Amino acid sequence: MDPRYELFTVLVAKSSRLIFKIKTLEMEEFNLKSSHVSCLYYLYRYHSLTAKEICDLSSEDKSNISRSLQLLENSGYINYTETSTKRYQSKIFLTKKGLVLASSICEKVDHVLEESNAGISKDNLEIFYSTFQKIVNNLDSYYAKLEEKKENLNDKE
Repeated sequence: MDPRYELFTVLVAKSSRLIFKIKTLEMEEFNLKSSHVSCLYYLYRYHSLTAKEICDLSSEDKSNISRSLQLLENSGYINYTETSTKRYQSKIFLTKKGLVLASSICEKVDHVLEESNAGISKDNLEIFYSTFQKIVNNLDSYYAKLEEKKENLNDKE
């Protein structure tokens, strides 16, 4: 048996849990949850996005993003443009209050990245992210093949 499976799955799962825990602890002072980080981060970075665009950028679930956006709107951090009849297609932007909050969150994100990258050279980080992206793309491709195979089997039944 190849020990890489165990190492890879454990490390990915552990890093995911740690990221969630860090986001949760960092958001407590703002009375927000970890799920709000992606919305605020991407709106700060891109200035105006739709809910679908935030889902695509963050790879987060549509229902989680919708709930997060609702709370952020009710709290006065975001507003929607009214150019689309469908709210999910309307552009979202940060209010002044939201810009202040998102700026603070981005500073926290930068700090977490500094902490997580400690002791790793820039060259090694570039290799890691490039390699990890390739692994994720390969897994995505493999999953798509499995889905297609399953669909073909279902069509034959």
